[in-house]
Amino acid sequence: MNGPAGGRRRPPPLRVRRGPAWHRQAPTWREAKPARIAEALARAAAEPSGNWFVVGAARDVGAGGRPYGATVAGVEVVLWRTGSGEVRAGPGACPHLGAPLRQGRVVCGTLVCHWHGLALPAGPFPRWRPYPAFDDGVLVWVRLDAVGGAAPLERPVVPARPRARAAVDAVFTAVGRCEPEDVIANRLDPWHGAWFHPYAFTDLRVVDAPRRGAAGALVVDVSFRVAGRLVVPVRAEFTAPGPRTVVMRIRSGEGAASVVETHATPLTPPGHARPRTAVVEAVVATSCRTGFALARAAAPVLRPLLRRTAGRLWRDDLAYAERRWRLRDEGRFPG
Repeated sequence: MNGPAGGRRRPPPLRVRRGPAWHRQAPTWREAKPARIAEALARAAAEPSGNWFVVGAARDVGAGGRPYGATVAGVEVVLWRTGSGEVRAGPGACPHLGAPLRQGRVVCGTLVCHWHGLALPAGPFPRWRPYPAFDDGVLVWVRLDAVGGAAPLERPVVPARPRARAAVDAVFTAVGRCEPEDVIANRLDPWHGAWFHPYAFTDLRVVDAPRRGAAGALVVDVSFRVAGRLVVPVRAEFTAPGPRTVVMRIRSGEGAASVVETHATPLTPPGHARPRTAVVEAVVATSCRTGFALARAAAPVLRPLLRRTAGRLWRDDLAYAERRWRLRDEGRFPG
């Protein structure tokens, strides 16, 4: 049937699922080989990081005129915005007497310590040197060459995303007792989706995976559950453009070109006995349907819903990653 403009009408996004029950779906443990996941993890680890780490949501930096504090790989950092809106970063301790700069103020784009009023410029100051920072429009990054251990890059490797004016984005953050590799390994194992998250996914099938020794994307057919037997089927791909990043991109189906970026940022120094890692997940959703303009207009209302959905998944996946770390720490990990 043709639409008003003479083109083919898009099918409705929802389908009625008619597949088997959870316990009758095809097992995926044979495909989810530990060696295959370990190889994908090694390929991700070999990608350039440029010593860039995701800190958090871009909209949170500069909110309320306050600095934004974080700890990355054991390094205390503070971020703020200049009068022109550019993001800046530096050590989180004041060079005067060590006050926490995250509790300071930003006055006309200048960071001011709340202990004695020391105003720190965007450039170097005695015993205090700024860190390179980058705002990609959704996330903010900081470059820490002292802990990154890699060749520095001028900019982080930011995945391709839908145009900001045609998308709705939301950022979710959670913290787990594990290392970044445990988070990335979880994301490079799509075979667990329909078994471990039956409330969110069903009919998951990996249709393409890189051969041993070769790079490439994991391509998955999966249906997202909406309610009851109503699902939204899509084809998605998983890639790892950096050692601490996995991107899921919808290739076809509803929301094609939408992405979910999972970034694993270490909070503790390398080799820490009780490591902690922040999962910073950015959802950038788009659609070519006319009604999506209403979704963009309602973005402030949709963002909490997107974060809630991500939170439910990560409640389970962080348990997965934390257990993986415990098994590795105890020398019992089967992979």
